[in-house]
Amino acid sequence: MKTLIAAYSGVLRACRPLPAAHLGRGRRKDPGDLVRCRRHGTGSSILSALQDIFSVTWLNRSKVEKQLQVISVLQWVLSFLVLGVACSAILMYTFCTDCWLIAVLYFTWLAFDWNTPKKGGRRSQWVRNWAVWRYFRDYFPIQLVKTHNLLTTRNYIFGYHPHGIMGLGAFCNFSTEATEVSKKFPGIRPYLATLAGNFRMPVLREYLMSGGICPVNRDTIDYLLSKNGSGNAIIIVVGGAAESLSSMPGKNAVTLRNRKGFVKLALRHGADLVPTYSFGENEVYKQVIFEEGSWGRWVQKKFQKYIGFAPCIFHGRGLFSSDTWGLVPYSKPITTIVGEPITIPKLEHPTQQDIDLYHSMYMEALVKLFDKHKTKFGLPETEVLEVN
Repeated sequence: MKTLIAAYSGVLRACRPLPAAHLGRGRRKDPGDLVRCRRHGTGSSILSALQDIFSVTWLNRSKVEKQLQVISVLQWVLSFLVLGVACSAILMYTFCTDCWLIAVLYFTWLAFDWNTPKKGGRRSQWVRNWAVWRYFRDYFPIQLVKTHNLLTTRNYIFGYHPHGIMGLGAFCNFSTEATEVSKKFPGIRPYLATLAGNFRMPVLREYLMSGGICPVNRDTIDYLLSKNGSGNAIIIVVGGAAESLSSMPGKNAVTLRNRKGFVKLALRHGADLVPTYSFGENEVYKQVIFEEGSWGRWVQKKFQKYIGFAPCIFHGRGLFSSDTWGLVPYSKPITTIVGEPITIPKLEHPTQQDIDLYHSMYMEALVKLFDKHKTKFGLPETEVLEVN
């Protein structure tokens, strides 16, 4: 407003009566000659002022949106890493205070509700449509690409590759509506499967279930594929913790060659397999890679074997600057390509030969999906997907 007032004042100074000498002898006087504006008159001055105002406003709005994007991503990263442990500690502390009844009521509810995650949980469309997820999406940005239609009369198992450090593309695409998964695949209910241990953590389990996240165990998958009707899509990050250990920028590698359990489940329930690859998933964090045989890799493998996850030493950018280290991932594009479904017959007792056959078909389809789209995302034609 100050800029606009200053511009208007300048206009008034610029518009002044012309001296009589400028009118010329013998020339008919025109009332418009009495007041003429200088070269930069009213219109151009006000227009310039408005441009200044809108420019400043746009820059401020752009800066605010970028900070909101950073905060939206950081809240999920912190939730993933510490929410469960922090809430457990707070509830245990509450037992020792005058508010002990709150902790008792919650743990009573937890015991009553213990098996709900195994039945698909309690998804909330309200939570899945939170505006915070749109800021989350735009930070990277994240995109979901559909290549084929999915029939609502069938059930599906999506194999998601690669794991990355946190599977951020999998979360955004299938546990929120930020990339409009329900509109792109109408009638399909996505369930992102993750470690069962997360659902033993108070509060965190409620947060995860609200997004349609479920435990990645046989009981849950059997229930969703046999007792929950059709149109279910279970997203399994097949490489798991082992794949996360090799996650690094510039590397396209998947842990799949000996991962056949998801194929056996698909055969037992007649659920079609859908290869899915996320370009850019490995680019958003940098981590320290321990060589095979080193003490660091030994510790990681022990954690993976007995607890189900492998601790990684990784870093992204800082909260306020991309030049510092922190937990905020780097803003690199992530594009998830959902491939063509592979029709799977229902075999109650599949043989090893059956499992091997459809597993090889799945690996071939995944490699073809990668090769078809790799050049669109800056990879050379010679780039090869490493299948371990």
